Amino acid sequence: MLVVLSDQQRPDSCGVFGQRLPVTPRLDELASDGVAFHEAFTVQPVCGPARAAIQTGTYPTSTGCWRNGIALPAGTATLADRMYELGYQTGYIGKWHLASDRGSGLPMGRRPHRFERRPVPPIRRGGYRDVWVAADAIELTSGPTSGHVFDEHGDRVELHGFRVDALTDIAIDRMDRLDKDRPFFMFVSFLEPHHQNDRLRTIGPKGWARRFKAFDRPGDLPTWRGDWRWNYAEYLACCASIDANLGRMLDALERSGRLDDTLVVFTSDHGSHFRTRNLEYKRSPHDASIRIPLVLSGPGFRGGGHRHDLATNLDLVSTLVRAAGGADPGLDGRALQDPSSAPSDVLVQISESQIGRALRTDRHTFAAKAPTRSPVAGHRRPMSDRYVGTHLYDNRADPHQLRNLIKDPASASLARELGFRLADRIEQVEGARPTIEHR
Repeated sequence: MLVVLSDQQRPDSCGVFGQRLPVTPRLDELASDGVAFHEAFTVQPVCGPARAAIQTGTYPTSTGCWRNGIALPAGTATLADRMYELGYQTGYIGKWHLASDRGSGLPMGRRPHRFERRPVPPIRRGGYRDVWVAADAIELTSGPTSGHVFDEHGDRVELHGFRVDALTDIAIDRMDRLDKDRPFFMFVSFLEPHHQNDRLRTIGPKGWARRFKAFDRPGDLPTWRGDWRWNYAEYLACCASIDANLGRMLDALERSGRLDDTLVVFTSDHGSHFRTRNLEYKRSPHDASIRIPLVLSGPGFRGGGHRHDLATNLDLVSTLVRAAGGADPGLDGRALQDPSSAPSDVLVQISESQIGRALRTDRHTFAAKAPTRSPVAGHRRPMSDRYVGTHLYDNRADPHQLRNLIKDPASASLARELGFRLADRIEQVEGARPTIEHR
């Protein structure tokens, strides 16, 4: 099994999900033999919590990793643990973002422990045992074309050339070193196409952005806001680099004779709205933030299918455990092998920019946030007992979410109905039913 995770990648950057330019030919080819999920979502549109959901199959408020800077608690059962118990060699390459505790909002008795620039100790590696070449905050140990990560022994591994290329070199090398007589589970996590935090811009391979200057502006990005004008071609260049390196890994597996027996997963932790919905790139209930690309190809997922049932990043643990022959772990996600198990809606938890919650159905989005004046409330508290409706979209009539119906009198009954469903889902996941008000 090979999981490739990009960071902050919109589905519409991929040909299989509608991109006109040749950005992702290898992913498109993979999807043509696998299954593409067109209605896939993150349950938390920010890096750390989304990654905690992927690694555990449970909601961020359940793991305690409800915002960035809260480490995955030691002893948490993870995807790597489950695969190891099923006889798999386990490995992780790239960005981790689940080892450091910092700031306010930590659980009682937890003291800050910082590993952003230091090797991640084995106890904080989420159960990955056989291969570990990673950094907790890779954007602080490296830039787009230089820097380092740390290996299994805590020693520096220098990155040469474009970061995506360098991490792929490591991934191919480590896969080649694994025991050929045992199955492996390898997780490769890239920072790109996430913007560089110290520059508020995306940086792709040198010269590649010229290929994508003739991009079509996505319909949700208004002409008068955001930074997409000077970032989008570079963003697509990063996506193209990831795609080329996905292809390199697939080619390496084919050369070794293992590709036909490998289940490949490609996805991202969340999307990007390019500073059009708030002052940064995600942390909002809009599809630009919460929708993710998801393609599975290999045993159990063949035939070039296109699925439109709701899926989330919580589903990966159950899906991969089932693919490996394990029993259903009974988590918040579901096994994607069974389309009939699809939920009727998705609960999204939003932190940091707000204490927010959203319900995404196959047609509507309803969102609410806690009524607090504190600009840092979303960093201090994971949840609230009171929310106020802020967004309502009809995603069939308004697929780019340009018309917020939350104050439309004609939509008042719909808002109340969806608010009631949202409260139900919050109670189911978080254990307490909040009040959701409509203004």
